[in-house]
Amino acid sequence: MVQPFTHEPFTNFKKEENRKELEGALRSVRAELGKDYPLVINGEKVYTEDKLVSINSANKEEVVGNVSKATKDHVEQAFQAAVQAYETWRKVPVEDRAHVLFRAAAIVRRRKHKFSAWLIQDAGKPWDQADGDIAEGIDFLEYYGRQMLELDQGKHVEDRITENNKYFYKAMGPGVVIPPWNFAFAIVCGTVAAPIVAGNPVLLKPSENTPVIAYKLVEVLEEAGLPKGVLNFVPGDPKEIGDYLVDHKDTHFINFTGSRATGVRIFERAAKIQDGQQHLKRVVAEMGGKDTIIVDETADLDLAAESIVHSAFGFSGQKCSACSRAIIHEDVYDEVIRKSVEIAKTLTVGNPSEENVYMASVINQTQFDKIKNYIEIGKEEGELVFGGETDDSKGFFIYPTIFKDLNPKARIMQEEIFGPVVAFAKAKDFDELLEIANNTEYGLTGAVISTNRAHLERAREDFHVGNLYFNRGCTAAIVGYQPFGGFKMSGTDSKAGGPDYLQHFLEAKIVSEQF
Repeated sequence: MVQPFTHEPFTNFKKEENRKELEGALRSVRAELGKDYPLVINGEKVYTEDKLVSINSANKEEVVGNVSKATKDHVEQAFQAAVQAYETWRKVPVEDRAHVLFRAAAIVRRRKHKFSAWLIQDAGKPWDQADGDIAEGIDFLEYYGRQMLELDQGKHVEDRITENNKYFYKAMGPGVVIPPWNFAFAIVCGTVAAPIVAGNPVLLKPSENTPVIAYKLVEVLEEAGLPKGVLNFVPGDPKEIGDYLVDHKDTHFINFTGSRATGVRIFERAAKIQDGQQHLKRVVAEMGGKDTIIVDETADLDLAAESIVHSAFGFSGQKCSACSRAIIHEDVYDEVIRKSVEIAKTLTVGNPSEENVYMASVINQTQFDKIKNYIEIGKEEGELVFGGETDDSKGFFIYPTIFKDLNPKARIMQEEIFGPVVAFAKAKDFDELLEIANNTEYGLTGAVISTNRAHLERAREDFHVGNLYFNRGCTAAIVGYQPFGGFKMSGTDSKAGGPDYLQHFLEAKIVSEQF
């Protein structure tokens, strides 16, 4: 009997034994740096001369791994394998498919620190953030396996006296998964596991920034018993293979997490029917946010400052849920800023492969340059009250940065920065707090810090985000507890880690038998 779902506990690195275990895992991973990794097509490992080179973003001289790049020909071979695998995988009993995920979760759990160490190297994640990322990946495997067992029971429909009606779900067909680099294990794991347990083969194109940890997941699923052809690993240059994956006539769905621009492009291209295509493609897209924490005049100001700082600067603000805007009632505005600065001063920044720090580097030179440019824009639009320092001499380091006195329509109040930058603006009452919070094209996460029940209930209906939190930060959704997805230009509100998610990759069917 499958036990009820509970989320994977986080590791307490204040305990010496846990620190030593992770340090040992980091030493083990360092001994494996610089290796070559293949494509995986129909269960076969394919090495190419052209490589994606993953580097440690906190130490640009350190190569994590060299991952083979797929061409359109490789993608075509992968589609052929996926189409063939679909005919058998979709008929495998759901219990057997779910147990592949459960076995994979058990494998990752046993090697949790090793996976965290790879994530620290490949994505530049600090220890706590890496551990949470791996825990979330385990959660996705456990949760989606259980959800599919439940959906396999179908749904109740009525019968007349002379008929029997069955309403059930079936797999759609092969699809494409395009995950991001910021949750390079968890989101990869969730976006791959969901369609697979639903009976659909997948072509996985990981981020070119973090392909090594994605390959490690492929290895785990193979070890857990996933048949060949069900998961095909095709990393590559998005300019070369991205459109080809989306446009292909055998693509039934595209499961994407990333930028607004790319998500909109996928949505547009997926709408076009290709020669030989006999279905409409589904797009599941999570496209970022410009997330706001509201603080009213009744709030616990220490809680407010703590929530803002940790939501803004966790993983260097490289989360689509990160707080990049703090809208504060004018009566407590100065005090919240003062307290936020005091907390920000305590945050440590460094190389997580060498020490346990709060913040590390940002992912690459492109992001470093982009964030640095936004800091300069912020200096023109508001007042820099803390941070603003940048250093790319060894790694891509940007330090916690706080601006105040922003116009709600300023660029750093409207555009997604995806870095450790938070902007403060003030409002005269709760109406204005909500008005500013809702004035972006995004609607992913938000938070309200308040002891006024009327304000909280008003926000419940009128704060237009998919994930809304009261009296806590706006990050750290837990699988099965806070299903994740947003409104407006934040995407299709797919609610990853929730009870509806698998239905994106299933078709409902009714069979009616008369007798």
